[in-house]
Amino acid sequence: MTSDSTILERALNPDRADLSPELARHVLALDFPPADHARYEELSTKASNGILTDDERAELEEYLDVSDFLTIIKAKASLRREDPADNFTPN
Repeated sequence: MTSDSTILERALNPDRADLSPELARHVLALDFPPADHARYEELSTKASNGILTDDERAELEEYLDVSDFLTIIKAKASLRREDPADNFTPN
């Protein structure tokens, strides 16, 4: 079975540096807010301890899905940054 993140990765084609420099800078700055980082850590700890509820497990999966998306799109943006012909300067 193919995972959602695998399909998304193929659709976004992170090996192709075709984002504009402005969009690449914006994408590289994307991150979860501090409250979401804390919630993710809380859910991860509960998962490690085997005490997640079904709702918490679903919430953790949503965090992981968004994290996968950010990882893929940031990889694509990083290629733009590494293109020597681009004169890319991150903020």
